[in-house]
Amino acid sequence: MGTDHDDTRCDGPVVVGVDGSPGAAAAVRWAAREAAERTVPLRVVCSVQDLARGARRLPGLGRPALETGRDLVAAAESGATRAEPGLSVRTSVSREPAPAALADAAGSTGTVVVGARGSGGFAGLMPGSVGLRTAARAHGPVVVVRGTVGVPSPAGENVSTGTVLVGGRDASDLDVLRFAARAARRRKSSVRLFSAWSMLENAGPSVTLLDGPRAIAAAEAAAVGRLTALLRAEFPGLTVAEDIVHTPSAAGSLVEASAHADLLVLGARRPRTAPGVALGPITHALLHHSHCPVAVVRHH
Repeated sequence: MGTDHDDTRCDGPVVVGVDGSPGAAAAVRWAAREAAERTVPLRVVCSVQDLARGARRLPGLGRPALETGRDLVAAAESGATRAEPGLSVRTSVSREPAPAALADAAGSTGTVVVGARGSGGFAGLMPGSVGLRTAARAHGPVVVVRGTVGVPSPAGENVSTGTVLVGGRDASDLDVLRFAARAARRRKSSVRLFSAWSMLENAGPSVTLLDGPRAIAAAEAAAVGRLTALLRAEFPGLTVAEDIVHTPSAAGSLVEASAHADLLVLGARRPRTAPGVALGPITHALLHHSHCPVAVVRHH
């Protein structure tokens, strides 16, 4: 019998940031569907401080930011309830910077959703942008909505691959894998557990040129096999496939794999060798280049 560990850290509202951009509109559509599937409220947040920064980038943002913000959240609420009738939606216009406003609205149990390209406050993922800063700051998962696969269109259509892709290598990734498994189960999809390794990463005094690759490959396969067995035990009936790749670039391989997924789930670790950098290089690269929405789940 499965023991499906319920994660109370993710049972709060889905919080989405809006700023009038196409990227934010896509984020609202994704967030509304996510909230409806989870049967949790949707909170729509607009930062007037960041709207002012983007005033020259979008038509209509030359008006007073507070007035524009109220119109934007009202339009987002209307669109969300039209797409998901019966969905509970609350709106707020905040004077805080966007990352703080979103993280505060989500609290310790909510999920934050932002678009990959915005007008200013929710702008695309350049260093220091809202997506990156929110992913580093929020207590719960942060989803950056990218691409078109797995994202409802303005007409409500949705192109689906039926796959949730998740990066994982060992037991420290279990919470991340469970998040992916729940997402797949809600979508009636399968999980593709992706593990990438390279000789450079694993090289050490015990690795020889002759037996190193074989030994590393066997160890990776065994570790991933244990994770797969745990997921299958906790989520009976869920299809879990393994994809173990020997590659010089884990990020590049994940970007390629993301073209065939509705959602990519990654764990967030603080790199030991880069003080002040909140997200590792692989997560950072995928937030820039993934072909599908990316969920960043903090390790606990």
